[in-house]
Amino acid sequence: MNKLRYFWKAKSLPLALLRILLILALLLSVIWVFLAQPTFSRSPALDRNVDPEQLQKHVHYLSVICHPRSSLESDNLNRAADYIAQEFEASGGRVWFQEFEAYSQPFRNVRCLIGEGKGSRIVVGAHYDSYLLTPGADDNASGVAGLIELGRLLAGQELEHEIELVAYTLEEPPAFATEDMGSVHHAQSLQEEGVEVLGVIVLEMIGYFSDEPGSQDAPAKLFKLYYPSKGNFIAVIGNAGQRPFARKVKVGMKGATPLPVVSVNAPRFVPGIDFSDHRNYWPHDWQAVMISNSAFYRNEHYHGPGDTWDILDYERMAQVVLSTYSALLSL
Repeated sequence: MNKLRYFWKAKSLPLALLRILLILALLLSVIWVFLAQPTFSRSPALDRNVDPEQLQKHVHYLSVICHPRSSLESDNLNRAADYIAQEFEASGGRVWFQEFEAYSQPFRNVRCLIGEGKGSRIVVGAHYDSYLLTPGADDNASGVAGLIELGRLLAGQELEHEIELVAYTLEEPPAFATEDMGSVHHAQSLQEEGVEVLGVIVLEMIGYFSDEPGSQDAPAKLFKLYYPSKGNFIAVIGNAGQRPFARKVKVGMKGATPLPVVSVNAPRFVPGIDFSDHRNYWPHDWQAVMISNSAFYRNEHYHGPGDTWDILDYERMAQVVLSTYSALLSL
């Protein structure tokens, strides 16, 4: 009997450890599915092209000619807005300024509606202001450059929905997370106009990439189990309630170009999940995600003087724009 009891205890310990490991593996798998939404679905490769030199031209103009673009520099912000409006004209859409007041001064969003009258609307936005005295090349002249080239890709296309391109002002501090943000005013105007919004995609820092091991950081060690350690991918980011829309956008982007595409859907308390204009559409119960290189989790020059036009990868940035275009068509 004693020998039998000893044998049972010896066998039960590794069995208990095995059960714990299986439960842990199952838990990690559930988190992976919830957080990253792994999918084998892909879109077909596109035969369209985006010119990296055009992207560089836009980023150079905004980050050099219009530098600095903070809320204190109204002349440079107006110069940037006029440039964006002029470039939007190539899309063939209706272009106009949405004016509002903040800090006792006038500010302007730049709006461009393509396929007007086609029904529900997809919004694609990017902010054109920059933080204080920084050049703001990746943050966020890159997103605006992508927005402009999306307009060129959409020109003359047969669309099933309206697509609105909007360049926001006042995303950066001190406006961030206040009612002064340009995207707050834009979202309110859509609500007041009764626009049926199918979804919102915000381009936020899409130009900085790295193939160096360890170049990609994450909000927590848990994230590092599921995402690459090299900053060579683009991410579709939203809160936990945006999972279906984020999945559609990711599937629409994957396969259109060689650029790897991942998605992140996490609670808002995770730092970075709501760090852009997409946050301001959630109170209206609209699906809204951000397409980003993950900002300060990758780009060490974030909100610094080193965020200049010459550190960006315009070839891969062009792939981001083309894959976003693919997602718009798939939606």
